[in-house]
Amino acid sequence: MRLDKIIARSRIVDLRSLDLEGALRELLNVSVEKFPDLKPEALLKGLLARESTMTTYLGHGVALPHVRVKMSRRYILAIGRSRVGIRHDGALAEERVHLIVMLIAGENARDYLQVLASIARQVKDQELVDTLVNAPDLDALYERLVGGLGGVRAVDAQQSRINRLMFREADRVAHGADCSAIVVFGDTFIGGIRPGVLHTKLKTILVTRTALETSDDDRDFAETIQVRSFSSQRLAQLRSAMLVALTRGVVTFSDRICCVGGISGSNQFDTLVVVDIEREFQTLLTGSTADLLPPDVKPEVLERVIAVATELGVEGREGKPVGCLFVVGDDKKVGAQSKPLVLNPFFGYKEEDRNILNPFMDETVKEFSSIDGAFLIRGDGVVESAGSLIQATDSTHDLPSGLGSRHAAAAAISVAANCISIVVSSSTGQVTLFRRGVMLPLTEKRR
Repeated sequence: MRLDKIIARSRIVDLRSLDLEGALRELLNVSVEKFPDLKPEALLKGLLARESTMTTYLGHGVALPHVRVKMSRRYILAIGRSRVGIRHDGALAEERVHLIVMLIAGENARDYLQVLASIARQVKDQELVDTLVNAPDLDALYERLVGGLGGVRAVDAQQSRINRLMFREADRVAHGADCSAIVVFGDTFIGGIRPGVLHTKLKTILVTRTALETSDDDRDFAETIQVRSFSSQRLAQLRSAMLVALTRGVVTFSDRICCVGGISGSNQFDTLVVVDIEREFQTLLTGSTADLLPPDVKPEVLERVIAVATELGVEGREGKPVGCLFVVGDDKKVGAQSKPLVLNPFFGYKEEDRNILNPFMDETVKEFSSIDGAFLIRGDGVVESAGSLIQATDSTHDLPSGLGSRHAAAAAISVAANCISIVVSSSTGQVTLFRRGVMLPLTEKRR
């Protein structure tokens, strides 16, 4: 589902209120006028109740209040703009909210957290937010919003002779090397890649840091993999992207793929690489792609944990490097081989509110990353605890010199339980994945 498909011009308004409750009332008035079964007061109560337990402020002057209710529609999206600014408890003292994106979701919407995360990802773009807030009128705001969320800003990658040549050669090399797919690194282009750039009979996979929601009948790539990269090096997302593709079943260990990309933001492809997945991931080989991902772990959960870990590894916390450990899956065995070091900060919250797929969990997890101990995360993404001491031991695997107790604990628990552990090194910022005691570096060491 594309996000721009749930945007209606009638539900985009200029807000008059100066406080959050008044702004929500205005948005609810335009949202429920065509749906008499929805009660605005009940919706307002649910929206404010969520705000009282966890702020929906995203930063950059944007708030994303949301609530789930029983209704026939899957989603109702309303957007309010305030040039003056609205007071919000989640914002800093002098900060004001200039854009409120309100999402009402039906109880039967299974992809609720994914849609919420997609909206949050898009409206965290400062350039897009500034464009919306400064639009001369609501019609222009609507057009810019649809363009921003629908991918209209994408670049025509075929306008360059070199790019056209690279696309043709990628197809030829892929067929000649007996590749099963062509991987295109979309972040080479500012704003992404415009549809229809690569004509081939092979399966195409787009790797990008800002994946757009696409419909099944309007899909330009067979698969889209979102992997954030902080490096300017060519194909820096390759290993993480292939790991995600393996866990999703998009590719197998026996596949060979052709990758085409370039320096991020350069608008020009300059690199063509053929990757033999079996050689790239030979340390993790067990003969089964499915065995790479524990049976209870959803691929999107692993992807989200990798993304949060990567951000922590590069950005640290408040300018200081942090080290932390995430253990994902097999929660009963992991729980039996761990104990709390501190009071569990996630205890008592609804599972939906403490799910790693929830975009508002990012800052919470990062805030608690400075606590000694591990995050224990269920395979469906629910964070069970933080600050847990891993008590498992492993005498069968030798770790490289220079790795400390956090890496040792990650290796040990990945052997003792059917889980995946991910470590962020406090000294190098490197993110390392452990599966069955075998380590796989996902990012480069910080220079």
